[in-house]
Amino acid sequence: MTPEVMLAGGYASALMLGALALEWLSAHTHRRSIRYRTAGFAYHADHDAWTCPEGEYLWPHELDHERRLMRYRARAHVCNACPVKERCTDSDHGREVVRLLDPWPHSEAGRFHRVIAVMLVALAGLVLLVAIVRNHAPLELAVLGTLLGVTTVVGRFLLRDLRNHPAGFPEPTRSRGSRSWSSRS
Repeated sequence: MTPEVMLAGGYASALMLGALALEWLSAHTHRRSIRYRTAGFAYHADHDAWTCPEGEYLWPHELDHERRLMRYRARAHVCNACPVKERCTDSDHGREVVRLLDPWPHSEAGRFHRVIAVMLVALAGLVLLVAIVRNHAPLELAVLGTLLGVTTVVGRFLLRDLRNHPAGFPEPTRSRGSRSWSSRS
C-alpha cells in the first residue's frame, strides 16, 4: 500500500472521528451547562413551573422569542425572606431560572455544530474519493472503499438527524393589513 493511500485513509479517519467528537462534546457541554444553571431546581412540565430546593415555585415570567427561551421567576418577597438567599441569588426581584424552548439539536448552537460535523465528514469523503481516483491497486481500493462506506454511513446519519431536527426559529407570519411577511416576535 502506498504512503498516499495510508495518509488519505488516516486523514479521512481523523476527520470523521473529529466530527463525531465535536457532536458528542457540543451536546455534552450543552447538557452540563443546563445542569449547572438549574442545580437543585426541579422542573414540573405538568405545571410549567420550577421548584427551588426550599419548595418555592418559580412561575413563567417572560417569553423571549428572539433568544428562544422562557424565564421563570420566584416571588420576590418569598426569596428575600428565604434563609438560603445568599447562596441562591443576589437579586432582590426573586430567583430566575431559564428554560430553553428548543432542545439541543433544534437550537442554533446545536445546528451550528451539526453543520460543522457534516462538513468535516464531507471533506473526509472528498479526500477518499480523490485517493480512489488516483490509486487503483485492489488492496488500496478495498481499504479506501471501506473507509468511504463508513464515511457515507456517518454522513447520512448526521444529515438525517439534521433534517429531522429543523431549526426552531420563529416562522414567518403575515402582518395584519398587509401582504408582506415578517418574522414573528
